[in-house]
Amino acid sequence: MSQSRVWHPFTQHALEPAIPEIVLTEGAYLQRADGSRILDAISSWWVVTHGHRHPRIMKAIETTTSALDQIIFAGFTHQPAERLARALAGLAPPGLDWVFYSDSGSTSVEVALKMALGYFRNIGASRSRIVAMEHSYHGDTIGTMSVGARSVFNAAYEPFLFEVDTIPFPAAGREQETLDRFEAISRDGRAAALIVEPLVLGAGGMLMYPAWVLSELKKITEASGTLLIADEVMTGWGRTGTMFACEQASISPDILCTSKGLTGGAIPLAATLATDAIFQAHYSTDRKKTFFHSSSYTANPIACAAALANVEIWSDEPVAERIAALSAMQAAGVRRFHDNPYFTDSRVTGTIAALDLRTGTVGYLAEIGPKLRAFFLERGLLVRPLGNVLYLLPPYCITGEELDGLYDAIEEAGERFGSRP
Repeated sequence: MSQSRVWHPFTQHALEPAIPEIVLTEGAYLQRADGSRILDAISSWWVVTHGHRHPRIMKAIETTTSALDQIIFAGFTHQPAERLARALAGLAPPGLDWVFYSDSGSTSVEVALKMALGYFRNIGASRSRIVAMEHSYHGDTIGTMSVGARSVFNAAYEPFLFEVDTIPFPAAGREQETLDRFEAISRDGRAAALIVEPLVLGAGGMLMYPAWVLSELKKITEASGTLLIADEVMTGWGRTGTMFACEQASISPDILCTSKGLTGGAIPLAATLATDAIFQAHYSTDRKKTFFHSSSYTANPIACAAALANVEIWSDEPVAERIAALSAMQAAGVRRFHDNPYFTDSRVTGTIAALDLRTGTVGYLAEIGPKLRAFFLERGLLVRPLGNVLYLLPPYCITGEELDGLYDAIEEAGERFGSRP
């Protein structure tokens, strides 16, 4: 193959070895040109839910291409988008009745932030501050970087980022500090919205917190008139054990962001769901109150058809049972490491499992990260640690035997690369 001209994401090309080419995906596997297979233990960056190339989703894409491609969505509509919006409103927590389409997790969060700020501007309230959680990650666009943790990821773009108020991560035993801090921030009436990753902070290190904290945060937003934005881009579609993580706290956010698993991971699509109150604040004979946001590929019919097929799979196939089984297997796998001297903080929420390797350096740029990636890839396993944080977030079709093999490899990695306390 000739020299590639592709610039890959989150890749330091000066340090990375030759990048493998994938020629086929199927189920829980990626296949290289030489026929060797790689077990996709992270659902190709958390997007693939039922498995690669689920036949029903592929068929929906094929069928739709015979009649539709992209249609301008300003002033026109189509049935895949209409049907999907009704389905999403039915699946989401109660009260999220309006669906705005975009094309990625980052854009769905940008939309949410603009909805929140537009809502208060249109009702004549001077609220313009956003509150975010420590260690959070919401995307790589300017707005989403602004509400994410300041780090090496966004240091170069600091001049463009807007300031936010931050509440501490609700670490075990320190949850009340988080609640007290948010309550103090919310008292001055300047906060437009609190944005959180419900139950699990993904790129921040697969940090997990209990549902009751989310429930209490919601109570504070209600008491202070602050909107709650739930970034369910990663946590949605069963990852935490329920369709949306918010369900476990028995709450409905004012705005909910979804992407990744929305199409089962087959094709890009995102949606931002909002309450009727937020929609009505933008519904006016005054054109200045229009919600001014779009992208060229808003509500792509082919992507919407793929998402509809995904919804039907949830309805017709035993997806909830598969998630429950995977969650139980993950819990059992994590238990293997409770007394392992090379690991600490083994944790699980639904189908997401994580543990920290004891090593000399920690954090995303820890040198151990690339070494671990190479170690697993040599064994035909796609595991992409967040520095010294190892996590498994596989598609729901993974078998118990495959998962056991992953945990065996993690155990071996600990013995090779880990340090004892």
